[in-house]
Amino acid sequence: MTTRYPPKEKGLVLWLTGLSGAGKTTLAKYIVKDLEAAGRAVERLDGDVLRGYFPSTGFTREARDEHIRRVGFMASLLEKHGVIVVCSFISPYRQARRGVRQMCRHFIEIYVKAPVEECERRDVKGLYARARAGKIANFTGLDDPYEEPENPELVIDTEQMTEEDAVQAIMNYLKQYLEL
Repeated sequence: MTTRYPPKEKGLVLWLTGLSGAGKTTLAKYIVKDLEAAGRAVERLDGDVLRGYFPSTGFTREARDEHIRRVGFMASLLEKHGVIVVCSFISPYRQARRGVRQMCRHFIEIYVKAPVEECERRDVKGLYARARAGKIANFTGLDDPYEEPENPELVIDTEQMTEEDAVQAIMNYLKQYLEL
């Protein structure tokens, strides 16, 4: 018999989705810092970091969907234990994001929006240039689609907002779910 202890804190999954270079990771780091400062149990799951631990994860639609499903499962487990999970993944396909939403009790989808031209301008890793040169296949936003969220809880347009304003908007939104 397994005894389940109710979490002392309300967990939730904050899912930041958008193109490469839109600002997901940057915003996630600031959000985690603010939540930690407020004394909350928080964990950040990031696409680039996890792919470093799972290097055989591919970039076909099927491989991306499977990766997002696994990450969603991890996030849902942490959430059930009262952890606020801040996820930053391109997660280009609506169906995969919907699947993660269904796994989680409290799922907040944040569309970190920026036009591909702006993301390309910000690209410090040179990914867009390599994709345009044919060195990276299935690059989201160029030769692979990004399906914008249809009904995200929040849209953050990083071309129009400063980082500080974007983080503040997200933290203000979270106040309706958390005591901050």
